[in-house]
Formats: sequence, structure tokens, C-alpha cells
Amino acid sequence: MLLRPARADDFDPIAALTNHFIANTSIHFGYEPVTPAELRDAWERSLARYPFIVAEVEGKFAGWAKAGVWRDRAAYQWTAESTVYVVPRSHRRGIGRALYTEVIERCRCCGFHSLIGGITLPDEPSIRLHEAMGFKKISHVMHAGWKFDAWHDVGFWQLMLHEGPHVAAPLATPLTD
Repeated sequence: MLLRPARADDFDPIAALTNHFIANTSIHFGYEPVTPAELRDAWERSLARYPFIVAEVEGKFAGWAKAGVWRDRAAYQWTAESTVYVVPRSHRRGIGRALYTEVIERCRCCGFHSLIGGITLPDEPSIRLHEAMGFKKISHVMHAGWKFDAWHDVGFWQLMLHEGPHVAAPLATPLTD
């Protein structure tokens, strides 16, 4: 398995995988397909601050993971939201764990204090992955989203990247409002 930072030419398979989850599951709350261009534009706007990692297995795209903005206000800038998607044929092969390990370490090195993972419930494989990575469940929002003619709950899991009550000042350059 090869893990590497995303490149501009990765967004066709990234969009195809994302669209699989949009069209076929309630895991992604989008209703409309995303385009490679819109995902690439979002990546370009955030790549200076947030990691976006791609996995390849035997030279083929196998999944992606990233961190991004959790909330917009400046005080939230030390917490990021994390996402991981693996192509269905590659589930249960350690790809999600490898991608998440890389994103977590990059976020830790960039000075982020914590990561938030949102999970549409029920999703036992995603819960197992998050908890295996050290995330702890912090909330449960009932009927958070409507998709495929049903309400879906969302749970949030958090991983503290720097433990202790008196952590040193953040390492990364602060954002402005």
C-alpha cells in the first residue's frame, strides 16, 4: 500500500468514490453528485493547512482521508474534522486505519489539538475504526439528517491529539476571521 498526499489529478477517483457513497448510502448526507473540479477547488483552498491523503494498492486508487474545517470561527481553528472513505472492494484490509493514522499524525504535527469524526448511525464498521484509532464518542444527535425517506442520527467522536490540561500554545499559524 502506498500512502501519499493528494495531487490535482486524483480528483476523478476521489469524486467517483464520494459519489458512490452519496448515491447509495446515508453515510454521506449529500443529495447531488460532486464534481472532480469542485473537490479539487476545495482541496486547493485548504491544502496549506489541512492534510489530504490518498491510498493506492497495487497502483490502483483505494481510498482517501482528510482533515478540514470543523467550525468557522477563529477559536475553533485548533480542532479539525476528519473524513475517510475506502473503495468497497478494499474494505477490511487496513486501508482506512492506515489513511487515518497518516492524517492523525500530520494533524498532530501541524499543531491541531483535536479531531472530530462524524458518523451517520448506525455504522458499526466506522465506529470500530474510530474507536480503534482512539476516538471517544462525545455526542449523539437524533434525526440530524433526512435521506432516502428516513431520518438518520449522527454521532460525533473526538480524538485528543495533545493530552493534558495545560498544553503548550498551538504550533500552527493562527487563522483570522
